[in-house]
Amino acid sequence: MHSAVLLIEFGSIILGLGLLGRFAARFRLSPIPLYLLAGLAFGEGGLLPLGASEEFVSIGAEIGVILLLLMLGLEYTAGDLVTNLKAHYPSGLVDGALNALPGAAAALLLGWGPVAAVVLAGVTWISSSGVIAKVLGDLGRVGNRETPVILSVLVLEDLAMAVYLPIVTALVAGAGLLAGSLTLAIALGAAGLVLFVAVRYGRLISRFVSSDDPEKLLLVVLGLTILVAGVAQQLQVSAAVGAFLVGIALSGEVAEGAHTLLSPLRDLFAAVFFVFFGLHTDPASIPPVLLPALALALVTAATKIATGYWAARRAGISPKGRWRTGGALVARGEFSIVIAGLAVSAGMEPSLGPLATAYVLILVILGPLTARYTEPVATRLTARRANASTAAGSTSQVAEASVGRDGA
Repeated sequence: MHSAVLLIEFGSIILGLGLLGRFAARFRLSPIPLYLLAGLAFGEGGLLPLGASEEFVSIGAEIGVILLLLMLGLEYTAGDLVTNLKAHYPSGLVDGALNALPGAAAALLLGWGPVAAVVLAGVTWISSSGVIAKVLGDLGRVGNRETPVILSVLVLEDLAMAVYLPIVTALVAGAGLLAGSLTLAIALGAAGLVLFVAVRYGRLISRFVSSDDPEKLLLVVLGLTILVAGVAQQLQVSAAVGAFLVGIALSGEVAEGAHTLLSPLRDLFAAVFFVFFGLHTDPASIPPVLLPALALALVTAATKIATGYWAARRAGISPKGRWRTGGALVARGEFSIVIAGLAVSAGMEPSLGPLATAYVLILVILGPLTARYTEPVATRLTARRANASTAAGSTSQVAEASVGRDGA
């Protein structure tokens, strides 16, 4: 009987997610906010709380995080990461400073303490690669001159995750300075080792994993990723970081083939992850944090636009392209929820989860709008200001000429 209820509940979840995804696609929206709302509706304090399938959904959510980070790793080679780090690290530093500090300040102002400040700093810092990639494709901007700048900022954020996630994992677990330092040292050592092996022996690894049979390729890549993620977690390093590094180590045809095969699985389990996060957030806890979330969303939307503008100007992009870059980076999504999820699962500040949920909901809706309208609005305002300056200059010249005639 229990298994029948589990199948009914889980089947209903998957069917509901599919219908929500179709609805979002029809209106060219990101489905992430709908998945979060679905979790809120059927979780603690929701309309119809789930029971039998919660443990199964929890495992699916873990796999979702692993696949999200693996797929991001597959997008880049180790050489790409090294090149981007050398060429665009100033943009990454500006990005971190402008967008992490508001989150940290908000947590301290709310009286949540330094650990929550580190967590919320990550929530407000990291843009949503998935949402941004989809928006760029929908707007036909993949081939634009500013797109490599956008991708460089995202790559640097993804790389920073390999350092940031182990720190957050150690902090929320209550590890002391020595244990936290050891965890970070292991994470940095593992990341450095994987990057070295990927640069030197990436072709050999890809050849070992490679297979002409899609079934065998899927099983080997998926099995290797989950195995490494588990080992990483056993060493007190985030499982997500382990998955990200596996993605970086694979390259060429293997990476392309794995990306194609794993994309549907990533979409399935990522959707389950967002639902799981919503399930553990009581809807009644969101209204008290809605105003802080809205204020934080507006501030960090502005700081992301400033980040993109600065990075694009540094790369020699035209003013219109600079505004498009800034507008495209506003969306937050999967990473912010992953980071907040670590704090929620550790039983940290109870309001942090609801605040992060509301924050992501606001910016995942606002992000596609800023990507589309930041540049035309900025161009119009700039033109209006230029016209006003020209008119003021003309009036001044007429006045001076009139004074000259009167004096004559």
